Amino acid sequence: MSQVVLVRHGQTEWSLSGQHTGTTDIPLTDEGRRHARALGARLSGWQFTRVLSSPLSRALETCELAGFSDRAETTDDLREWDYGEYEGRRTVDVREDRPGWGVWKDGAPGGETVEEVGRRADRVIDVARAAGGDVVLFAHGHVLRVLGARWIGLPPQHGALLALSTASISVLGWERETAVIERWNEAATETALP
Repeated sequence: MSQVVLVRHGQTEWSLSGQHTGTTDIPLTDEGRRHARALGARLSGWQFTRVLSSPLSRALETCELAGFSDRAETTDDLREWDYGEYEGRRTVDVREDRPGWGVWKDGAPGGETVEEVGRRADRVIDVARAAGGDVVLFAHGHVLRVLGARWIGLPPQHGALLALSTASISVLGWERETAVIERWNEAATETALP
């Protein structure tokens, strides 16, 4: 059965500093570009039926440097979580005003709820399952974590349990008829897949 490969974009200045980066379109760092190229080497033996990407430049640049931009289709459903008023802020800074705050349980004023991100993830899963072969998705940390949770039938807030580093690869697949996570959060520089 088909696999879905999740690729989180390379490092940005805000991912490095821990700032919530949803709708702000910022570029990769030099390190992020280096790791994006390494992702291409790790994915080079794979035959993908479809290549989908977030339209934000950090995901598209990762897709390009990994060698897949010529086949990439963009979809707004792979955009990162809209953090509303907390865009660009670090969790520690938000907690100065809202002690105990967490995006997974509290959301963000003026932004999306975890359920809304979950609905977008479900649409991507439907597209991937209908593709008739392996699919690769270039996107962002939180939306991919939600997608991983939804793939295995968990509520979207369970994405909080799936840490995801920049420039990482995760593989969703099947054990018989059961949707499973085959691999999770493998660094760009690890041994080549599949």
